[in-house]
Amino acid sequence: MSQSVEIPIDGTLDLHTFRPRDVPSLVKDYLELCQEKGITHVRIIHGKGKGVLRATVHNILEKHPLVEGFHDAHDFSGWGATVVYLSQRVT
Repeated sequence: MSQSVEIPIDGTLDLHTFRPRDVPSLVKDYLELCQEKGITHVRIIHGKGKGVLRATVHNILEKHPLVEGFHDAHDFSGWGATVVYLSQRVT
């Protein structure tokens, strides 16, 4: 049975509690909701591990039409998080 989880749309998405198969749709939906709220800088926390989840996230970001750019976080989390820049919401 699948449960719906409500997450805050505040510009930070922590993927640690989600199943890997849910990540593609979750990231896409989250970015769209952020843009709708006017959030243009998003932090996606995927952890370091072996880098598989990071690669999945980066692959999604490379293809997403709202993404203007992204890079590994330049703080204590390093390549355990990715900073994403979204295009401005057009009204």
